[in-house]
Amino acid sequence: MLKKGDYVEIKITILKPDERAENLPQDTKLVPYEGKVRGYLTFDGEIGKEVEIETPIGRRVKGILLGLAKEYIHNFGEPIRELIDIGKKVKEKYLKE
Repeated sequence: MLKKGDYVEIKITILKPDERAENLPQDTKLVPYEGKVRGYLTFDGEIGKEVEIETPIGRRVKGILLGLAKEYIHNFGEPIRELIDIGKKVKEKYLKE
């Protein structure tokens, strides 16, 4: 049981299979388009049950409770030297004052 005010992650259905675009591959069209949203529980809830959350920007969203929000584990990979150099050159050329 998670408590009101816990920072959690829920699963929402964005599009049902019959609402998805016709030009998608058949196996993709057969499943719902789902997403995850994080926010604060507005009331006590159990994992796997429908709950309501309030996101950090104040939006209220209902969905299936997945659990406490875990740490983000993604990153943007290694720095790309060419992009770093281009950014520096653009600043030098266009932002001189």
